[in-house]
Amino acid sequence: MAGGGVATTGGAEDIRMLVERAQTGDRDALEELYLLHFDRIYGYLHLAVGNRHDAEDLTTQTFLRMLESISRFRLGKAPFSAWLFRIAHNLAMDHFRAGKRLQPSEEVPENEGAAEDSAEEQAMGKISRGSMLELIAALSPEQQQVLTLKFLFSFSNAEAASILGKTEGAVKSLQHRALASLERQISPAAAGEG
Repeated sequence: MAGGGVATTGGAEDIRMLVERAQTGDRDALEELYLLHFDRIYGYLHLAVGNRHDAEDLTTQTFLRMLESISRFRLGKAPFSAWLFRIAHNLAMDHFRAGKRLQPSEEVPENEGAAEDSAEEQAMGKISRGSMLELIAALSPEQQQVLTLKFLFSFSNAEAASILGKTEGAVKSLQHRALASLERQISPAAAGEG
């Protein structure tokens, strides 16, 4: 039965059932997990490493690691997507430790997640995407990762903490410091326009 005979929506219960099937070696379930997560993993890695070629390589490595270790994934410990992003994050960090540097991206994947009209997002919406990328590039790598996971991929603080191997408090602190830094960078520019 291709795909287990069930079209999945990617909801938590669907993912749980796919993971359980994948852990028993069900190739259709593994393929479905791959298809459900490919775009977000690739988008994250493309932003992290800054170029298409390395992002493609790291995305492939992420899903190979998923295949190798899915039997060790424990449902309930962390969401499957957070576990998968953690693999991608670790591979990106290994990539940078190997001496590869961030190269400017020719394009940035768009966020598919629903945006809240929070003060932070309203402020961020006032400047162009290119300008935002320049401002974010001035942040620490950890701050960049937190903002990417929180605002581009719509992860909760707990999920971002799980991906980055940090506490929720550390994620909140990094987010706060990053947004404060962005505000300081934007404010002088806005004041000069008046």
